[in-house]
Amino acid sequence: MAEIKINGTLRTEFGKGASRRARRDGLVPAVIYGHGEKPQHITLPAKEIGVALKQANVLLDISINGKSELTLPKAIVRDPLKQILEHIDLVLVRRGEKVVVSVPVHSIGEHDRDGILEHVHNTIDVRVDAASIPNFLEINIEGLASGSSKYAADVKLPAGVELASDPKMIVIHVSEKSTAVVEEVVAAPAADGAAPAETPEAEKTDK
Repeated sequence: MAEIKINGTLRTEFGKGASRRARRDGLVPAVIYGHGEKPQHITLPAKEIGVALKQANVLLDISINGKSELTLPKAIVRDPLKQILEHIDLVLVRRGEKVVVSVPVHSIGEHDRDGILEHVHNTIDVRVDAASIPNFLEINIEGLASGSSKYAADVKLPAGVELASDPKMIVIHVSEKSTAVVEEVVAAPAADGAAPAETPEAEKTDK
């Protein structure tokens, strides 16, 4: 997994006004907590943290006044319209410590093409060393028939990674294509010997 070093600054002002000023200055308010430590309110450079957060479960090594804090993003708040970062919650972790995180699952192989592939769950929860979180996991769907499923227990886990999700949780399902029956409406032919419809007689004009 990716580990990114980034510099943070302790916050001395709080409240909505202070947060707005920080964002105007290109900073994102954040809080670091966990392990029984007193929460640290900081700001992070918006551009750098924005790039870092494009990676799932990125490990952030944050330097604050010369002290390094190893953290994982726990909650990310964005503006619902502009998608600008507004606030980040970061949880303290230690190297060698086991954490439970959600990891994306990628499917490999060809399924039955007569069916429709459905990703019921795009991620599964695993327990893993905080410094060794995989970027993604794989599940083999080679030859998976229509109407069949693959489960969390079928996901390939690297050494040191333990499944935390329910093993029976459906991850992939191949549904059967529905066959719609289209009925053709055919006009009934006229009965044999039936007289054609009469045409009204044209009015005679007096001479």
